[in-house]
Amino acid sequence: MSLDLIIRNAALPDGRAGVDIACEGGRITAIEKGITAEAARVIDAGGRLVSPPFIDCHFHMDATLSLGLPRLNKSGTLLEGIGLWGELKPLLTHEAVAERALRYCDLAVAQGLLAIRTHVDVCDDRLLAVEALLDVRERIAPYIDLQLVAFPQDGYYRSPNAAKNLDRALDLGVDVVGGIPHFERTMADGAASVAALCEIAEKRGLMVDMHCDESDDPLSRHIETLAAETTRLGLQGRVAGSHLTSMHSMDNYYVSKLLPLIAEADIQVIANPLINIVLQGRHDTYPKRRGQTRIPEMRPHGINASFGQDCCMDPWYSLGSADMLEVAHMGLHVGQMTSREAMRFCFDAVTVNPAKAMGLDGYGLDVGCNADMVVLQAADPIEAIRLKARRLAVVRRGKVIAETPPQIATLSLDGRPPTVDPAAYAPPV
Repeated sequence: MSLDLIIRNAALPDGRAGVDIACEGGRITAIEKGITAEAARVIDAGGRLVSPPFIDCHFHMDATLSLGLPRLNKSGTLLEGIGLWGELKPLLTHEAVAERALRYCDLAVAQGLLAIRTHVDVCDDRLLAVEALLDVRERIAPYIDLQLVAFPQDGYYRSPNAAKNLDRALDLGVDVVGGIPHFERTMADGAASVAALCEIAEKRGLMVDMHCDESDDPLSRHIETLAAETTRLGLQGRVAGSHLTSMHSMDNYYVSKLLPLIAEADIQVIANPLINIVLQGRHDTYPKRRGQTRIPEMRPHGINASFGQDCCMDPWYSLGSADMLEVAHMGLHVGQMTSREAMRFCFDAVTVNPAKAMGLDGYGLDVGCNADMVVLQAADPIEAIRLKARRLAVVRRGKVIAETPPQIATLSLDGRPPTVDPAAYAPPV
């Protein structure tokens, strides 16, 4: 029997080592040692880590790669970024939004990033970005799973036509209901928007992903309302609270009440380390707040927490590379998650956890799962984060769609070895 692909001598994130992975018909058909079948393509992992693909469950693809248009964000603040995006929106064209999004997706594939949830602004009456990303979703379907969130960037109630436009976007085929309660004019309007948007999701049978409490204000507590509405409407497991940065500034007593409510509602939590560390605390002198929500404290409550990229070269963030290991690396540092177990969690936060948050079918490294995976120049998940490891091969449905040679430096030093492999420095743990 000839298979489509066999990856030999692989290490898996769960600790299995020296196994072969057989792929046929777009699915994983076997994971065991010493598979003797032949295949159209054989990759020798050489004991390196083979992971399911990276997942980004929070991104803004309508704005990506627009850095400098029409100007730069001089203050570096969230609010100037929102204002700058408002200046850019009238200048957008379908072709430009789609072209930038497709370029970003090319980069994503090279980084082993094969599923993305992107928020798309619905406050432009043209719904230009919505239509552009619906087009992109169809074009990239063979290699990236793209979910779209109907995002009322300027406020569901604050923006005059946002409610109507959000319904229009969902009618066009956008997947998820979004919101931004902390940007409404009042706390009461914010709470009302949470209730209204969750009711829309319940009636349509959709998921919710809400920008929630992206603020340094410890009194921004819309996550409490989101948890209550999730429970009231029976949306458990279908609702995500993104950012939750105000929790970084809340007092510990209130958080001790809040975390069980989030767990009870089975809310998916999405932090965005690169962006949270840059945008939050801008009004502080010293000490400066980090802004990232309380990921370590959530874990004992069983809350499913993920890390997102959020932005790449846009009005809010001038860097970014579609590298989810860079995101995990920052999340690890900001959250001070340096135990071996916590570092492995940070790898999960850009793989299996966001896959759960997005409800992806067929994800994982088990027989019967989609044959989607990444061969990394690292021995295990911790080393992958430490090195931001190269993606030696990216596989989609059993076919290699991207390859990168190993990083091996050539040295010219008297009395020293001729080459250095960064992945050879892993500790014997």
